[in-house]
Amino acid sequence: MATFLKHQAGAIFTTVVDFSTMILFVQIFRVPPVWATGIGAWVGAVTNFTLGRLWIFEARENHAGGQAARYAVISATSLLLNMLGEWLVHDVAHLEYVIARAIVALCVSVGWNYPMHKNFVFGKKAS
Repeated sequence: MATFLKHQAGAIFTTVVDFSTMILFVQIFRVPPVWATGIGAWVGAVTNFTLGRLWIFEARENHAGGQAARYAVISATSLLLNMLGEWLVHDVAHLEYVIARAIVALCVSVGWNYPMHKNFVFGKKAS
């Protein structure tokens, strides 16, 4: 349970980084929300990998290159799930883009990111 709570705290911090980046690109650079979602998710992924390795899963003893490769696969899938979700909830269902992103991000974080990070990227079996 402690690892799950640390993951959620890390997810909150990463979400602030992710959403701030997305909003910056939409509001300042006029990038469409779906593409800004991808940019924010990428910046958030770099932040989250660092937190996951050093603090959440304390997986510093494992080979960083292998973790990074596994993380890249999971993160790329997460990015695509977030972009697809943003398209469905914002573009198709017409919810405001930040609300749409929050709904999608929560679903992807709990349903995809946490189990894959815990068991595949940073897990003891993954080393």
